[in-house]
Amino acid sequence: MTVESYTLKEAMIYSQRIAQLSKALWKAVEKDWQQWIKPFNLNINEHHILWIAYHLQGASISDVARFGVMHVSTAFNFSKKLEERGLLKFSKRDDDKRNTYVELTPKGAELVLRMYDHYLDTEHSILEGSLALKELYGRFPEFLDVMAIIRNIYGEDFIEIFERSFKNFKESIEEKDKDQVVIKNEILMNK
Repeated sequence: MTVESYTLKEAMIYSQRIAQLSKALWKAVEKDWQQWIKPFNLNINEHHILWIAYHLQGASISDVARFGVMHVSTAFNFSKKLEERGLLKFSKRDDDKRNTYVELTPKGAELVLRMYDHYLDTEHSILEGSLALKELYGRFPEFLDVMAIIRNIYGEDFIEIFERSFKNFKESIEEKDKDQVVIKNEILMNK
């Protein structure tokens, strides 16, 4: 870290601004997320693990922890709870006996799809707060600066997993009209 490229004052103001904005944004995201998944008796970590397992199709516990931005023990313990509910299954691979992998069960995949079907049943303040920008620019914010910061903090592999999962997610959604989508369920078809 070279102090020559910025002053202490600039650094402190930047760090505090990021902290305050991140906390405010996370609070809204957390509230939206909790409202959406509450009817399905899930917490945010459990939902995130299901989402990762759905879109990465056979993620290791290490991948879940890295992409879910949680400790490995947290990823394992919440995955274990999901396994007890019949939503996930653990496995080892013939070519990789050291890592434990999680996959959705058909019941888990069905739950993910049901949650997607009920997305609009709750308020989404983040979405509502972004609509003015979509109207003005014709698209939702892309957060390129934030992605660059995250890449510098968590590394290229995090961004690769992020991009791969969102590519899978985007490809799994088929738009019927403005207010209706169909989620293609390759996971259930492959079981």
